[in-house]
Amino acid sequence: MTKHKSAKAGIADARQLAFIALRLVYQGAFTDVVLDRLLSQTELSSKERRLATELVYGGVRRRRTLDTLIDQLGKKRADQQPPELRIILHLGLYQLRYLDQVPAPAVVDTTVKLAKHNGFYPLAGFVNGLLRRYIRLTEAPQPDSNDTLHAPSASADPLDSHLDPVARLGVLHSYPDWIVKTWQSALSLEETEQLCQWFNRPPKIDLRVNSLQTTLAEVESVFQAAGIIVSRMPHLPQALRLCHPVGSVRALPGYEQGWWSVQDSSAQWVGYWVDPQPGEVIIDACAAPGGKTTHLAELMGDRGTIWACDRTPSRLKKLAQNTQRLQLKCIQTCVGDSRNMSQFQQQADRVLVDAPCSGLGTLHRHADARWRQTPETVQALSQLQKELLNHTADWVKPGGFLVYATCTLHHAENEAVVQDFLTHHPTWRIDPPSADSPMAEFTHADGWLKVWPHRHHMDGFFMVRLRAPIDRCS
Repeated sequence: MTKHKSAKAGIADARQLAFIALRLVYQGAFTDVVLDRLLSQTELSSKERRLATELVYGGVRRRRTLDTLIDQLGKKRADQQPPELRIILHLGLYQLRYLDQVPAPAVVDTTVKLAKHNGFYPLAGFVNGLLRRYIRLTEAPQPDSNDTLHAPSASADPLDSHLDPVARLGVLHSYPDWIVKTWQSALSLEETEQLCQWFNRPPKIDLRVNSLQTTLAEVESVFQAAGIIVSRMPHLPQALRLCHPVGSVRALPGYEQGWWSVQDSSAQWVGYWVDPQPGEVIIDACAAPGGKTTHLAELMGDRGTIWACDRTPSRLKKLAQNTQRLQLKCIQTCVGDSRNMSQFQQQADRVLVDAPCSGLGTLHRHADARWRQTPETVQALSQLQKELLNHTADWVKPGGFLVYATCTLHHAENEAVVQDFLTHHPTWRIDPPSADSPMAEFTHADGWLKVWPHRHHMDGFFMVRLRAPIDRCS
């Protein structure tokens, strides 16, 4: 068998670009980085670019489902197929199962051509036969589905339905069993499935209007004049949601002028929960790339001091660029590991620990995270989070506030971290929102907040505000 053609041979269409991108992702690259780079090197039409993006992100998200289909339709399991042939089969099956803009015969034809083009000419008949077998098995009339517009019915679906509930959801919606179990420990089986479905939908883009430079109404008006439809988000006075895909957000009106930043609604809640006041000293312990840091600066009127700490200089550089674009002056950066910094002892009125986490609340945005994270990485992150929280507590002035936040939905990274902290700091207490606060909707009886995406239609988040004792003896 001849070698496949490389990216240097040119990218003729969306499917070839998707094949190259998925090959790199399965070798360890990050989906968004690879796709952005490949798209920047092509001159594909807007339609082809959209298809390529759908195929890449969809192929990564649905990998377990597509592998299971290969297992049940082919003579060899997916993990026994040549890796690049496996990707080609993924692309064909993804189009047949989840897309409806290309007729099934055309999907078969283009997938066979893709196989031939990339050195699998002898196996073109196998590709053709496997895809046609899938079509024959799913020719029964299709009912409505909440997960896809035309997902096969249970009776016609070649996926094995004789599985326990967790494995069934994992196969049908394409997640590792351990993630499904994590969610099912907090939700009913019905809600767990709703959450699985939600994370397989394309992410929405939310903007945070910079009230120091403009107003929400002005941005709405400018967008409307440009034919861009936005909607306001309940209880978030600076938030707008883009209702339709818009291409590059940097090309939207007001970006260069610093009128707005991209930030999901749930992440905006964090800034309001920190509640910075003009003239205060705020420390953001894990600041880069700076979305929450700049929001804090806007909320305090750019008056006071914000120390933005991060151990990665390149990521702090991005923060500095955003700070300049938004025309903010009160932010100072500090390179280093917040677990080892001693210069901030009882210096801060408020500290934000937006901790590194598994990102299980943002799986719709980070397609490959569900395959990168494991129970072992979660435990390692939990230890890191405990260390960050314990050390940065020393930065808080007597009676000051420490906000801990993550974009994950795993108990070990959220509630367990907070409980561990309170065990070691018994004079600290959780400071919950008031009963009439808009945040009360997300508040647990114990005082911490959790945003569930399928309920609240925004990224999954956990946050808690802790208050230091007045005497700071412990």
